[in-house]
Amino acid sequence: MSDLPNCPTCNSEYTYEDGSLYVCPECAHEWSREFEKEDEKIIKDANGNILNDGDSVTVIKDLKVKGSSSVLKMGTKVKSIRLVEGDHDIDCKIDGFGAMKLKSEFVKKI
Repeated sequence: MSDLPNCPTCNSEYTYEDGSLYVCPECAHEWSREFEKEDEKIIKDANGNILNDGDSVTVIKDLKVKGSSSVLKMGTKVKSIRLVEGDHDIDCKIDGFGAMKLKSEFVKKI
C-alpha cells in the first residue's frame, strides 16, 4: 500500500508522483501537494487557537472517563497530542489514565 492520496477527480487509488505533482493514470488529472494540505480539517481548542500534532493542552473541565468511575480533573496537562478524524479530535496518553481520546472543545492550548 502506498501513502499517496487518491485522485480527487475519480478517486483512483493508482496515483503516482511526478516531481512536485501527483498524477492519476486513469483520468490524467494532475494536482500539487499543496492541494492535499488544503483538504485537511483545522481543529481548534476551546479558545479558538489552532491545534497541531505534538502540542500540549490543558483540560478545561472535569470529564467523566467512559467505562470507569474515574474523573479527569480540570487543569490536567496533556503533552504530545495527535490530531485524528472522527467524533473525538485528539488522541493522547495521560499519566495515570493511559491512552485516551478527547474532544477539542474541552481543552485549551498551553
